[in-house]
Amino acid sequence: MTATKDRGPSPGGASPGKAPPRRLGRTAVRPGLHGASGGPRAVAGLLGIGALVVYMLYSWLQWTSFAIRSWDLGIFTQLAKDYAHFQAPIVSIKGQGFNLLGDHFHPILVLLGPVYRLFPSAFTLLVAQDLLFAASVAVIAHLAVKRLGGIPGACLGIAYALSWGLQSAVDAQFHEIAFAVPFLALSLCALLEEKWRQAWIWAALLVFVKEDLGLTVLVLGLAMAHRSRRPAGLWLAAWGVAWFVLATQVFLPALNHGSPWAYRSQLDLAGFLADPASLFQKDKVATVLLLAAITAGLALFSPLVLLVLPTLAWRFLGDLPYYWGQDWQYSAVLMPVVFCAALDALSRRKVLDSAKLRLLSGVALALVAVSLSGHFAFGRLLHPARDFSTAGNAAAYSALAAVPSGVSVETDISLMSYLVDRDEVYWVGNTNPAPDYVLMDVSGRAGTADTTTATEAEARFPGIRYVTVHADGHFQVARRVAK
Repeated sequence: MTATKDRGPSPGGASPGKAPPRRLGRTAVRPGLHGASGGPRAVAGLLGIGALVVYMLYSWLQWTSFAIRSWDLGIFTQLAKDYAHFQAPIVSIKGQGFNLLGDHFHPILVLLGPVYRLFPSAFTLLVAQDLLFAASVAVIAHLAVKRLGGIPGACLGIAYALSWGLQSAVDAQFHEIAFAVPFLALSLCALLEEKWRQAWIWAALLVFVKEDLGLTVLVLGLAMAHRSRRPAGLWLAAWGVAWFVLATQVFLPALNHGSPWAYRSQLDLAGFLADPASLFQKDKVATVLLLAAITAGLALFSPLVLLVLPTLAWRFLGDLPYYWGQDWQYSAVLMPVVFCAALDALSRRKVLDSAKLRLLSGVALALVAVSLSGHFAFGRLLHPARDFSTAGNAAAYSALAAVPSGVSVETDISLMSYLVDRDEVYWVGNTNPAPDYVLMDVSGRAGTADTTTATEAEARFPGIRYVTVHADGHFQVARRVAK
């Protein structure tokens, strides 16, 4: 990488005794918009802490009400547990002997190991993700206040903190993109401040979060090359492409028992070519419209918005409908992009010359985010007793108490994340070795006998006998009988 200065040259022509305006690309940004020194940092810190409180409150309510969204939290907890003990991430929930580095390329998750070693709980991963998201809030809010002034900058920070993509990711619980969100925020904010070296480094780390982000790095590198007029951006673009190819063609197949990249088959390019109108399916259109709406359309006036294209491409070309919509974690990486694009648009001279327009734009962003929150995950915070009911907690605790520590357990997703810290856990949908215990949620199965789980386990593992050790109408636990 060619060595470059962090800041571009200041324009000439400043009057005596006055500092020259700072540059942002080809536009000048006037200083003094944020008041006293230290103001942006204080506001950003407060917004980051406020966001962390909201995120952790939501995660805590989920955790204490046993509101587990999927098997992913259990999967990543097993990964963290292995890394904490300096072992390869062999995740039995995905299958016996399955190396999770062969599923997605996320070596950055090795950083979870020391944290999990200190706090060995699946809840630790939720806290880690909340902290990473909150850090990105502070980063974006800091630059927003510096560029736009106290109130409009704070409003943009609030809008970002409450953006539906981050809400959905907090609701979906831990995923590797938790690291991508702050890396993108740091890189894009550094790019907007023409701190090219910092922007390069933070962007370069994205390739170690997930394989598809190499394509996002490609676009980010091209944007940097265009703005800086320096070759470092082109080197960044090449870095992104190189790691995308290495991850998908070399590392993932090698670590997945020699199989091809597992998610390639989900990209239905032939289907798209046969029916291009499929891009305009309802969920896809809604996602695009909501991406524009959360910045009141301002992101569309910055070329940085093009960074959403790689992520939207693989999602919309995928044949799985849950890729297309607004749920789960898939849109979290788009939130720093669209809000930094909006900040870029607001930081141009014609907008900055109007303090009233900056204020109105900031307030509009915050109002849109707050109004949308009622339709996404954080709307549940308004009715915690209803949406995070603890009515079934006693049954969950009883079922967990029926399974001792240090055994192997086959289970569904219901209590999976509460078992992984102490036991070897398998998912019931895979072909597994016969476990010591089987724990199942039978609450949705009418007329289930107390011996159903034991009987079904014996059918899956012929020649092995299981007996019921716990049954209460909600959960059943069966124990393997020694020969």
